[in-house]
Amino acid sequence: MQIGTQYQKDITTQSYTARPTIEGLEIKQLAFHNDDGGNFSELFRVTDGKMEGLEAPFEVRQISMSVLTPNTVKAYHVHYNQDDVWYVSPYDRILVNFIDLREDSPTYQNKIRMVMGAGKNLAIRIPAGVAHGAANVYERNMTLIYATSSQFNAENPDERRLPWDFFGSDLWELTKG
Repeated sequence: MQIGTQYQKDITTQSYTARPTIEGLEIKQLAFHNDDGGNFSELFRVTDGKMEGLEAPFEVRQISMSVLTPNTVKAYHVHYNQDDVWYVSPYDRILVNFIDLREDSPTYQNKIRMVMGAGKNLAIRIPAGVAHGAANVYERNMTLIYATSSQFNAENPDERRLPWDFFGSDLWELTKG
């Protein structure tokens, strides 16, 4: 078969190579049980204040919820001491970005861009020093539930910021094609 010459220069092949990783960023598949009456998912199991099922110890100090309205970007947050664990319902869909800013990390400057929710039932642990952000590029409100290893302190917040487009505004756009 011969593809028309006017198309040949524009045809590409999608990459199927392994995605980059970030040291300490844990992506955990959660069980999602369905039956004819609905579904059930256990999000977090906590014993003596410690979240179970993660590779690194995580003491839960606060659980919060953020609702992202359509066309919202909440980025970039960086914590020096606090770890987060994020969860998005399989019925929602949030575009997330993670960038390793820890100069001594073997994955320094690695970036991960992915969609949370969207039929997947994931919890993601984000270690301190990894910049993170979320965007709702869709047409309805979406909800992010997250646990933190520190309680928020307005007088001394462990929350630093980088501009939402610091690593490029295209990271927050839907991939077309």
